[in-house]
Amino acid sequence: MYDAVVFDNDGVLVGRTPFDTLREAAWDAFESAGVEDPDLAHVDDVAAGVTPGDLASLCERYDLDPGEFWTLRDRVASEAQVRDARSGRKTPYDDVDVLREFDAKLGVVSSNQQATVDFLLDHFGLDGHFGTAYGREPTIASLSRKKPSPYYIERALEDLEADTALFVGDNESDIEAADNAGVDSAFIRRPHRRDFDLSRQPTYEVADLHDLLSICGRR
Repeated sequence: MYDAVVFDNDGVLVGRTPFDTLREAAWDAFESAGVEDPDLAHVDDVAAGVTPGDLASLCERYDLDPGEFWTLRDRVASEAQVRDARSGRKTPYDDVDVLREFDAKLGVVSSNQQATVDFLLDHFGLDGHFGTAYGREPTIASLSRKKPSPYYIERALEDLEADTALFVGDNESDIEAADNAGVDSAFIRRPHRRDFDLSRQPTYEVADLHDLLSICGRR
């Protein structure tokens, strides 16, 4: 039994954003910043997984202010994901209705933008299930705070006043973030993770959200 259950969002509650959506958004960010023909490798770096150091080097090459460019990139990426959700390209998983049956307090911690998390939870009618929800601020500093850093998990647990918690994710960085926060973890094997080989051991492995009820307790 846990005081709180905290979920990653993309790949756990809602489908993951297609990489081509993020790539197109990154390209649009470059063009909006006045860079008409960026190197595709740099576009892919900006689309996903860029570090503060990489971003600084990349912006120096294109004579861009890193802080301004990253704020632009996050805004454009969030707008692209909103369009995907409105068009039906990004949808919740079928089992999210089970959230109403959890006995523990619930939260969300995502490495996606706060604006994106807020929109998706509201758009799909999920926000009422959660006592708190964290995404990243549109700042360079947020890149060092995303998982596997425990920063946002710890903030969520403070909000929920939880002494014991379970973090549910679909990436190894989620398991590592839970370990770093000193809480248990559940790795959910959504279709995109059915055959994924873990190099880090979670506390639990589950097939879907229903499996969590036997672990966390139900109302």
